Amino acid sequence: MHLEGHTAIVTGAGSGMGAATAAYLSSKGMSVGLLDINEAVLEEVAARTGGLAVACDVSDAASVESAVEQVSDNLGAARLLVNCAGIAPAARIVGRDGPLALDAFRKVIEVNLIGSFNAMRCVAAAMMKLEPVTASGERGVIVSTASVAAFEGQIGQAAYAASKGGVVSLTLPAAREFARFGIRVMTIAPGLIGTPMLLGMPQEVQDSLAASVPFPKRFGEPEEFARLVEHIAVNEMLNGDVIRLDGAIRMQPS
Repeated sequence: MHLEGHTAIVTGAGSGMGAATAAYLSSKGMSVGLLDINEAVLEEVAARTGGLAVACDVSDAASVESAVEQVSDNLGAARLLVNCAGIAPAARIVGRDGPLALDAFRKVIEVNLIGSFNAMRCVAAAMMKLEPVTASGERGVIVSTASVAAFEGQIGQAAYAASKGGVVSLTLPAAREFARFGIRVMTIAPGLIGTPMLLGMPQEVQDSLAASVPFPKRFGEPEEFARLVEHIAVNEMLNGDVIRLDGAIRMQPS
């Protein structure tokens, strides 16, 4: 599926990989609906990219349903969904103060896993009603974001790893279900990407983390994630799988 002239929805578009992906897709001629819970940063990204800013809590059903409808009404139905919204708090299952609060675990699952499913279900339902845009009958593409933590979660990442493992496991059954409608589903599992969370760490910590990547020995760039999204969108044989974007890193226990 070619990008130009079509509409995309990017969740978590207020910063990091989401903002970079929104900007990149816009530069390729797409109309982009920007979804994020942080309205202030979202407006700034919208001003830079020309996208449509829509405040949205991906963990809330009505919020996502309304956001998808707003994007469709203003830009046209989305042919591409990129799920980037996520949170990554670090906490042990049992810490110095006792067991992790169950609500803290639940919140990570609600944003990272349920949020991805929530956007997927709403956008896919709209995609199914569209006319195909390729000879093979493709109607749209859904790209979610997991993490290498889905496979090698470290100590303190139990909630995050579980949520991203769920995103990985969601990929294939969704792709199989949507196949007859010409909708592909893929997931990207990034490693160490230079987002504000990592770049806000002390320089010596950044240097140590970057040195742990076999090659190239640096953080990935959000724009590299965005370019992979583009390749997934245009390469019709990519479906139902997870691509690691990690420089061959394999995370150690701690």
